[in-house]
Amino acid sequence: MQKLKTEVARELHEHILPFWSACIDESHGGFYGEVNYELQRNEQADKGGIATSRILWAFSSAYVITKNEKYLPFATHAYKFLRDKVIDHEFLGLYWMVDYKGNPADTRKHVYTQSFGIYALSEYYKASQDPEALELAKQLFLLIEDVGFDKEINAYKEEFDRKWTETPNEMLSENGVVADITMNTHIHVLEAYTNLYKVWPDIRVRAALENLLEILYSKIYNAETKYLGVFFDKQWTSLLDLKSFGHDIEASWLMDQTLRTLGLEKPEYVQMVIDIAYNIADHAMQEDGSMMNEQEGDHLDKTRVWWVQAEAIVGFYNAYERTGDSRFQELADNLWIYIKNNLIDERAGGEWYWSIDPDGTPTPREINGAWKCPYHNSRFCLEIMERVNE
Repeated sequence: MQKLKTEVARELHEHILPFWSACIDESHGGFYGEVNYELQRNEQADKGGIATSRILWAFSSAYVITKNEKYLPFATHAYKFLRDKVIDHEFLGLYWMVDYKGNPADTRKHVYTQSFGIYALSEYYKASQDPEALELAKQLFLLIEDVGFDKEINAYKEEFDRKWTETPNEMLSENGVVADITMNTHIHVLEAYTNLYKVWPDIRVRAALENLLEILYSKIYNAETKYLGVFFDKQWTSLLDLKSFGHDIEASWLMDQTLRTLGLEKPEYVQMVIDIAYNIADHAMQEDGSMMNEQEGDHLDKTRVWWVQAEAIVGFYNAYERTGDSRFQELADNLWIYIKNNLIDERAGGEWYWSIDPDGTPTPREINGAWKCPYHNSRFCLEIMERVNE
């Protein structure tokens, strides 16, 4: 695995982060909101609350893990834009979208967006030791717990207007349903709170994390199929026969990270983590080493999406650490070979393609956008750089 570690470190330092460094907006703050498939930069594109948070996390984490001084100024630049423009100082929380100058463009608030604010701010606090960043992360935590959590049904809510009146969840619903509860929001609140707990081990954060693990185990995970449900109504009834392979393997290692952070080794949770990884290994992999995207009913979506491949490597390597099963090592190695040969955009000024279509051609989608950020692929690199010690 040392070869993998060496190669992903090179990919991070020489390809991924240089691309995002070049997207810095020195005139209006933050980072440019769009680079299209043709690698043309749109300097007047809107800038997303999620994207800004993820860029802040990526440069902060790169500094924390590698101690490379060049990354901290990019993190600070992203932090200032998040603090000054993306956070709504009147009604609290992060906007869904601001324009290229930092003016509110879409003032909706989503718990998912707030979770990435916490994730990024707590990482920036690790990097900078700036107490203001930690204070903002704490405020977002309390906001989610006070407004974004439904105690009656024990679930995190989804979408709100600017003044925090709940609205239908348009932003995180797909496949023809509008979901009251999503697996996606719950795994990313878990991820965010885990990172916050590392720098602020408050009893309320721990209690929320323990409750989230129980929600994931008892409400979202199906112990018979070994898959996570994706969309639910307020009665926790699944709305769709949908299997999201990438989210499942991502959730497995995120849940395991929470268990390790809390020092919590509940056998049923550990078994869930392992069972999900084996299930995805058995049902989602393709002959070329890549992972399929999802399955709805009997229909398999065989698109190779960038973030799915990145999260799968971390998830499988985590499963290898848990089980010692060399099968997981081999899966991770083969995924990296696929990424190198197909997903990495070798064009001058490129990064990773959004996805590779089933026919083997790159999907002509944006390289930088509201959802296409350095979070998944830089995190995969950093996780492997940290985990592989052989």
